[in-house]
Amino acid sequence: MRRFILTGAPGSGKTSILRALADMGYPVVEEAATDANTAALGRGDAEPWTDPLFIDRIVRLQQHRRAEPVPAGAAAQVHDRSAVCTLALARWLGRPVTAVLRGEIAEITGDGTFDRRVFFVRPIGFCQPTTVRRISYEDSLRFERVHESAYLRLGFELVDVPAGAVGERAAMIEACIRSWA
Repeated sequence: MRRFILTGAPGSGKTSILRALADMGYPVVEEAATDANTAALGRGDAEPWTDPLFIDRIVRLQQHRRAEPVPAGAAAQVHDRSAVCTLALARWLGRPVTAVLRGEIAEITGDGTFDRRVFFVRPIGFCQPTTVRRISYEDSLRFERVHESAYLRLGFELVDVPAGAVGERAAMIEACIRSWA
């Protein structure tokens, strides 16, 4: 079973594409940072990214989700982001790379956990702020470059998923996954 990463700028449509891939029968893994933020906001923490344990909480949730069993017979699983995205987030926030994050990066880059081809979802022209996603479109584009750099430095190959209709983008990803099987 192969694991693929879906990443890109905030607001680029990753979650919608992930839902479409799930509808096509692919097991998917939700983004951990959004859920970590949502949980912190639910606890009354208005700025979760200021918590010194913020990065490690995301990594621990990513590790937990990666360890969950994959449905029998699944040929591929798609993850909304990975620890490389968390590395980009740490850099974006000016946070140190923690031992937990460093260990997770070493594990997923050293053991072939993920396919080295990463689906990089390109922006759709705007970024809708939410309670959890508090970033302008301009900043999302800058953050996208931080993501690109992190993946490229670690030897991943970026597969561009251009702006377009959700179904077309999901079909493109599905075609790639099937051709690589």
